Amino acid sequence: MAGIVEAALAKAVTIPSSTIHAHVSSLRRRHPDASPEELVRLLEKEYLLVVQSTGGAVGATAAAPAVGTGVALALTASDIATFFGASAAFALAVASVHGIEVEDADRRRALLLTTILGDSGAKIVTDGAELTSVSVARSLLTRMPMATVRKVNTTMTRRFVRTQVSKQTGLAFGRIIPFGIGLVIGVAGARALGKNVIEGARKAFGPPPLTFPRVIEVAGPDDKPVLVPAEPKRLTGRLKRIGSKK
Repeated sequence: MAGIVEAALAKAVTIPSSTIHAHVSSLRRRHPDASPEELVRLLEKEYLLVVQSTGGAVGATAAAPAVGTGVALALTASDIATFFGASAAFALAVASVHGIEVEDADRRRALLLTTILGDSGAKIVTDGAELTSVSVARSLLTRMPMATVRKVNTTMTRRFVRTQVSKQTGLAFGRIIPFGIGLVIGVAGARALGKNVIEGARKAFGPPPLTFPRVIEVAGPDDKPVLVPAEPKRLTGRLKRIGSKK
């Protein structure tokens, strides 16, 4: 299970930024009067629906008489990949609403670990970087030196793998319980994990901006932030597709 979690985490941070910004732009077009805060809430609802649906689908499939335990566990591995992919897409979409874009995989990994670990992840970041605020996302993504990012990543990854292996293993075996019980466990368990990520993102980013930013702040060379114009492309997409993109 540890290998599955590590592989899913590594893949989750490779989502193209253009895909993230396109999705946020599409959501804004569908809700032209939505404020940044309302858009973040829409992203939260969308994300939660994705992880719940995937967890429930695995539980429902595992309950079928023709599906063996091995197949059910393979489906669970796919569900873990979707969960981390959707979580990364959600966190990066929230970053986009805040006017932040980061291409670097190490910084993306740190953001994903922080949101999933919640309070413990934020504490690792604030302790490692000597920050005084728990709203760590902007510093983590644009101002924190890369050496510090890698240091907190190492600490968070150890805790992340330990906690996620425990959670995902219990959820995996819960999903394969027959008579529809696995379906219930799959939905409830996925919802609990998803809510934890949402709370982690709220704490990491803090309140959404009052207006949509006209620039994107990115991590530039020599660990210095660089401001570039925001130019959303007219593409469409959903977090589910983003999270499971090959």
